[in-house]
Amino acid sequence: MRIACLAAALTLAAGAALADPVEGIWQTEPDEGAFAHVTLAPCGPKICGTIGRTFKAGAEYVSPNRGKAIVWDMVPAGGGRYGEGKIWQPSTGKIYRSKMALDGDRLKVSGCVGPFCKGQTWVRVK
Repeated sequence: MRIACLAAALTLAAGAALADPVEGIWQTEPDEGAFAHVTLAPCGPKICGTIGRTFKAGAEYVSPNRGKAIVWDMVPAGGGRYGEGKIWQPSTGKIYRSKMALDGDRLKVSGCVGPFCKGQTWVRVK
């Protein structure tokens, strides 16, 4: 029994140690007065993000975008950098080629459609 408990504890510790540093909940910058909490997590060997909570005018509200994917197919490139992904801007409905750069509790997210690029800095919530 002790061996089984020890094995389970080591497995959980190893899983936590292998977690990608970008995993967690991130707050977007406001876009047309609304912002979101995005949960970033592995999707296979890549990183994907889903809108978990939405806020407007200082209060949480139920947006039709809750639960939708906003980031997908981000490939970890090492050193806190991610690329080759896609990001969706809910206010415009546009999908951009995207990359991300992690700097502590800040995540620089940028995306381009053709020569036009946009960017935001997201802040870690959890």
